Amino acid sequence: MSLTAGSRPDGTRPPAAVEEPTAAVAAASPKVSVPGKASRAGKVPFRVRWRRDRALIVMTLPVIVLLLIFNYVPLLGNVVAFQDYDPYVSSNGVMAIFHSPWVGVEQFSRMVDDPLFWSAAKNTIVLFVLQLVLFFPVPVALALLINSVIRPRVRAVAQAIMYLPHFFSWVLVVTVFQQIFGGAGIIAQTLEDHGWSGFDLMTNADLFKYLVTAQAVWKDAGWGIIVFLAALAAVSTDLYEAAAMDGAGRWRRMWHVTLPALRPVIALLLVLRVGDALSVGFEQFLLQRYAVGVGASEVLDTYVWNMGIQNGDFSYAAAVGLVKGAIGVCLVLGANKVAHLLGEQGVYKK
Repeated sequence: MSLTAGSRPDGTRPPAAVEEPTAAVAAASPKVSVPGKASRAGKVPFRVRWRRDRALIVMTLPVIVLLLIFNYVPLLGNVVAFQDYDPYVSSNGVMAIFHSPWVGVEQFSRMVDDPLFWSAAKNTIVLFVLQLVLFFPVPVALALLINSVIRPRVRAVAQAIMYLPHFFSWVLVVTVFQQIFGGAGIIAQTLEDHGWSGFDLMTNADLFKYLVTAQAVWKDAGWGIIVFLAALAAVSTDLYEAAAMDGAGRWRRMWHVTLPALRPVIALLLVLRVGDALSVGFEQFLLQRYAVGVGASEVLDTYVWNMGIQNGDFSYAAAVGLVKGAIGVCLVLGANKVAHLLGEQGVYKK
């Protein structure tokens, strides 16, 4: 018995093999869409997300409550800026808001005509520009210097020493500077022993802006060093090795590798600093207010405190604070827009 090609010994043919469709056929075949599934592709239902993240949500609830109570609810008190607020019009200070007469924008008109307000605003802007120019580059330079130290133990000790003043109160900071630069300080006593008398930097109104800038650098530069060192730790060592293989020296590696890695952090901190331009400090200036005079040490924060707490003019102080906050928000938005134009993320994305 002759067998045909592909037949079995018993004369039967095997079943034809089922060929799988090729990729082209599969791509050409129409897909059956299930109603309600295609529109929700990639979107996790709320019930699933709640089961997955409810522990984290519960953990953040106390923080949200604290923010609402201490940061957002007090914003409702800005209504007194449009009133002639008198806390004694009612036995309850909160209820006095509903019994105080409305005066509209009278407090803001008074603020524009007040020369003391413009003097405080001028001092605030001058101090902000000075601190931005002299204070902001210091943490970057110190972070680069510490990062260049090879021994980790020396680096850790230097970082701890520079970060320690950040935990000091302004009372302690002013006291330390008084003991060094004051009329009875170390420098004055040394100069007096050599025939020079009258040195007292703490009461010099002309140099006060440089003095408070030096105090801010000594106290808060360590915090900036921590931020920049964290950014430097994320830089891959392969970039430095590739630059060194291309013949780049230490300065070129810093310019082409290190500084571009720090640029997003620098842009973010600059945006935050510009938004905080009108808040150059309060306690630091209040402690040294009477040593150099009101003309040199009065800033917007101390001006609001003086008018609101000392003089009891709560409505006028609220109006000044409201304008200060509105300008701060505009500065943050403007600085963040500039950061976007320069290709950086800033505080938030576009």
